[in-house]
Amino acid sequence: MEQRILGKTGRNVSTVGLGTWQLGADWGSVTEEDALAVLEASVDAGVTFFDTADVYGDGRSEQLIGRFLRSNPDLSITVATKMGRRVDQVPENYTLANFREWTDRSRRNLQQDTLDLVQLHCPPTAVYSNSEVYDALDTLVSEGVIRNYGVSVERTDEALEAIKRGNTATVQIILNAFRLKPLDEVLPAAKEAGVGIIARVPLASGLLSGKYTTETEFPEDDHRNYNRTGAAFDVGETFSGVDFATGVKAAQEFSRLVPDGVTTAQAALAWVIAQDGVSSVIPGARSASQARANAEAGSVSLEGSLFDGVRDIYDRYFREAIHPRW
Repeated sequence: MEQRILGKTGRNVSTVGLGTWQLGADWGSVTEEDALAVLEASVDAGVTFFDTADVYGDGRSEQLIGRFLRSNPDLSITVATKMGRRVDQVPENYTLANFREWTDRSRRNLQQDTLDLVQLHCPPTAVYSNSEVYDALDTLVSEGVIRNYGVSVERTDEALEAIKRGNTATVQIILNAFRLKPLDEVLPAAKEAGVGIIARVPLASGLLSGKYTTETEFPEDDHRNYNRTGAAFDVGETFSGVDFATGVKAAQEFSRLVPDGVTTAQAALAWVIAQDGVSSVIPGARSASQARANAEAGSVSLEGSLFDGVRDIYDRYFREAIHPRW
């Protein structure tokens, strides 16, 4: 699989990484056996980048990754985790003391002395412009607790603020065929600054798998059930911020653009990879077969007509619906 430099980390990572939210929680139950199989299948398919967070299953995702890497010490895998969502979301909680506590917990979970990449996990907007926050993160780097740091964002203005900071290595942002806003300013600014882009939610919470109908139901503990209106966290995390029926209709149109021999999900992932400035896309997987299929997207080539079709679908179904206040 193609490898790209992950921003200011200087590390080579696979264009298709693995997001491990599913291995922790909020996507229905995944057994430990299945979770470890997902990790193994991903690596076998050429994946060299795992993304996790300390809140995914309250550390379960990190622990499974730590166990897997401990059992496979010869693997060269870059692991990015995230911190900050285990406390009340007020700027005052983003302090060096808390950062030490959170990173120490992640180091134990991941069984790593030094964390490869730590990202602030969609903190309050004011955090991104607070110089003391970046000073605290620089302190952790100087002490050898973390190698690099970045941010995970909900909004484009948050991404642009973080990119201004000289030691921000990466920005993780929602980017998919139904979420084009980052293409306008964030990706160009990141590329100019040498900041890596980690594209999350690339399948719009499964819409772009092409498998859903308006009759599809999700488990009670699945965010695609309980967060459709943004009751638990930003609504953009679930179906790109539009109602489910609209999303299904748009996905059906996208599926008709997909070339023969390629799945809808693979085409959606390949579209993200093709965007200038993207370092890695991080789809999740609940089974080894899903992980292998996702990784195959790294070798998919797309025709220009699909890119034109994506713009048309976005203009008709999403442009006015997605965060109009921005």
